[in-house]
Amino acid sequence: MRYSQDHKAQTHQRIIKEAAARFRRDGIGATGLQPLMKALGLTHGGFYSHFSSKDELVEKALQAAGEELDAHCAMLFAEERPLDAFIDSYLSEWHQTSPHQGCPLPTMSSELGLRGQPSPTTDAVLNARLEQVQGTLEGEHADDRSIVIMSTLVGALLLSRSVESPGLAQRILDVTREHLKQSRD
Repeated sequence: MRYSQDHKAQTHQRIIKEAAARFRRDGIGATGLQPLMKALGLTHGGFYSHFSSKDELVEKALQAAGEELDAHCAMLFAEERPLDAFIDSYLSEWHQTSPHQGCPLPTMSSELGLRGQPSPTTDAVLNARLEQVQGTLEGEHADDRSIVIMSTLVGALLLSRSVESPGLAQRILDVTREHLKQSRD
């Protein structure tokens, strides 16, 4: 049975959206193509009519996750105190417990780096955040300070997700959030 181009494009987007969520939640290596396709009611063989490789899907999924983050951050950086809004959102309990919907940097970028496969999309996602953060800072070295803030946010979120104790996870978020908000200027 032949499907319309529109159906194929919709299926393509469904695969990307599901992969973006699973890569952020479970990791790239732990996300198999067969379970991914099965979850969507599709066959493993059908994957190759949409993508030439898993690496291509990883790149497209990272782009999609970055676009989701862009939309979320556009709202945060329109707030009266944009950097506080961003820090509060990034280090929220929701973000800590919902990696499948959050920023791809803590999960996907670390795995891509370990695999020796840095991504230009990771650069784009990070640079977009750095520009937004830098735009809220005054004084000398705002560009360097934006790197410190983003590195601290990503690291704190990653650590909070890796500890067993919910109390320690929350403490990591709370202490880091307060420190960043007090020392950013």
